[in-house]
Parts: sequence; C-alpha cells; structure tokens
Amino acid sequence: MDQPGPVLHAIKTKITQALAPTQLEVVDDSSKHKGHAGTKGLRSTETHFRVVIVSDAFASKSLVQRHKLVYEILDQEINSGVHALSLVTKTPQEFENYVPK
Repeated sequence: MDQPGPVLHAIKTKITQALAPTQLEVVDDSSKHKGHAGTKGLRSTETHFRVVIVSDAFASKSLVQRHKLVYEILDQEINSGVHALSLVTKTPQEFENYVPK
C-alpha cells in the first residue's frame, strides 16, 4: 500500500485542526488524471483529491459557504499545485442520511 504524500497529509492535518471533523476521508485520485492538460507543468504529483468532511462547523452554512471555508483552509495547497478538489461537506445529522452518488 502506498504511503500518503505530503499534500494529502497537509490536507488531513489542516482540516482536522480547523474543523474538528467527526469523520474525514481524503482520497488522492491524482493517478487517474496523470497527463491531463490541467496537470502539465505542475511539480507536484498530488493534484486531484476527493474529500468527505463531516463536521458541526458546517451547521447553518450553505453549500457555497462550506466549500469556501474548505478552500480558505487549503489555500496554500490549492496555490501550490492542487488542481481539483471534489468535496462532500455535511453536518453529522446530514451525514446520517447521506447516500454517496
């Protein structure tokens, strides 16, 4: 099994510190996008991530506000080569009824 890279580790650490999630899943999907136009010229090989965050910090926030909050937390990673983030942002109550697509 591959070891998580430094970007994946940073994403997990920053989200954990900022949002105290009850559940956090970060998947590096970069290998599925190797050679795509959006990744050419990037130094990092960690470019595409799927992230599921369950946190009370999302209560009373719209989907746009939740995503904006995550983008602010991960600003350094996004500006350093993360090309794509697929986000699922739920409160614990919302996650009880969540069915992945």
